[in-house]
Amino acid sequence: MIDLAYVRANLETVQKKLHARGADPTLLADFATIDRDRREAITRLETVKKQRNDLTNEIARLRKAGQDATAPTEQTKSLKTELETLEATAAEADQKLQTILQALPNLQADDVPEGKSADDNVEVKRWGTLPEIANPKPHWELGEALGILDFDRAAKISGARFVVQFGQGARLERALAAFMLDLHTREHGYTEVLPPNMVNSKSLFGTGQLPKFAEDQFHCDDKGPYIPGQFQDNDHWLIPTAEVPVTNLFRDETLDEAELPISFCAYTPCYRSEAGSYGRDVRGMIRQHQFQKVELVKFAKPEDSAAEHEALTRNAERVLELLGLPYRRMLLCAGDMGAGAAKTYDLEVWLPGQQLYREISSCSNFHDFQARRANIRFKSPAAKKSEYLHTLNGSGLAVGRTYVAILENYQQPDGSIRIPDVLVPYMNHETHITQKKVRG
Repeated sequence: MIDLAYVRANLETVQKKLHARGADPTLLADFATIDRDRREAITRLETVKKQRNDLTNEIARLRKAGQDATAPTEQTKSLKTELETLEATAAEADQKLQTILQALPNLQADDVPEGKSADDNVEVKRWGTLPEIANPKPHWELGEALGILDFDRAAKISGARFVVQFGQGARLERALAAFMLDLHTREHGYTEVLPPNMVNSKSLFGTGQLPKFAEDQFHCDDKGPYIPGQFQDNDHWLIPTAEVPVTNLFRDETLDEAELPISFCAYTPCYRSEAGSYGRDVRGMIRQHQFQKVELVKFAKPEDSAAEHEALTRNAERVLELLGLPYRRMLLCAGDMGAGAAKTYDLEVWLPGQQLYREISSCSNFHDFQARRANIRFKSPAAKKSEYLHTLNGSGLAVGRTYVAILENYQQPDGSIRIPDVLVPYMNHETHITQKKVRG
């Protein structure tokens, strides 16, 4: 959420930035009027309170002197009615402003390029050599031929956009997660967290998924549709990413400055309705309702968050480099970023079976956008008051998409899959995935 005082003082700048992001131009249409009415009501409220206090003192003086206090007493009754009206007016205006602020996306950082779509993103770097593969196959053909992926049986038991993995395929998923967690905890300084896979609506609000993106989430409780602003501890949602529970670990807390930065990593399943995908990526494992991911989350001081963003992105890139997977880093333009991000790098891995680069990690700096929504602050011993910290997160990596990249980049002429060297110890020292009888 954006700071109210900042919007008030920089309304024109905010409007320009929102326009560059492609946000609804009407979001701030009534802001100035509502804010003026609120401040006028508050100013008048303070004046009336002073008048009432003065009258109360006058009544006490008159009664002590044995004089008639009828007139000032009647005035206090009138002022009480006005006070109640002013308080209601100010509260209503304040609620309207909060609703406006909650609907606004974050403001992009100054070094974010302008643009409306992925076509306007900027390539920052490219790593690795594209493999030379004659007639490369997509992962769904490779996996089904090897007997390690079964989309039909998954559809039978769960519906579309699910997969069952068998044998060496299931082991590969587990191996990738273990490798990523070991790398991030042993070499990159992250603390591993195992959070709940269900959260309440206040947690989803804190990281920005609610209220705007309710249709993209899986709501578990039969309590009717989600009503914005109504938070219940027993109102359960499946997590779309570990970002949600891990970021909310410190919701409504004030951290000691000496603790920062804090770096967490978590391996969890992720659940997404894919409400806005409209038939995209219907084949294979790219866009599923359930997938596994290793998430990286950081809490940092504002002055350190840019450097922490670069470090987090490099940590994710290191996974790809150790696996020998060609990738490119893209700086997203204003119009292609997620609503809560101030700056985002996407890491896109090369998929020879589809002849394209595909996002495998999105690494974002949210500045204080999530911290304001979740009320996460920090304070130094010398500071008179606390301030909002910055939150960052990114995939380190999406396990399913890394799995896809390995199948497609390491496919062999005989249909087997060579296992990257760093994964061999995690794969029972097998060097290839080959066709085996894994059922029956």
